[in-house]
Amino acid sequence: MKKHLAIFKGEAGEKILSGKKTIESRFSRVKSVPFGVISSGDLVYIKPSGKEIIGQFRVQKVFFFDNLDSSDLNYLKKVYGKKLAADSEYWEKKKNSRYGSLIFIGSSSRFITAPLRFPKKDLRGWVVLD
Repeated sequence: MKKHLAIFKGEAGEKILSGKKTIESRFSRVKSVPFGVISSGDLVYIKPSGKEIIGQFRVQKVFFFDNLDSSDLNYLKKVYGKKLAADSEYWEKKKNSRYGSLIFIGSSSRFITAPLRFPKKDLRGWVVLD
């Protein structure tokens, strides 16, 4: 089991902790984490951008996609679009993606205080901790 730190924009972290968000997606033009490194049972710390870690979730299952094209992305939008709560602007930004990870969220829990401090000063949206 690996531990990960995921950075979330807006209210995505809160939506995970409330159970409203059940799938996290990460798409990119190049292979970048969590693609290929996250697995079922892994632990993901939830960190809103610019804030402390607020909770964690356990990964239920993961689907990886490589060599995506526009028809693949349209299919993913059709099948998972509502679960991802992603609007058309989101999919427009992802139209050139070639790699994708769909992370199905299992149990989650909120922290009263952050269990660790991670002095992250770069733009990475995902960090593998161990």
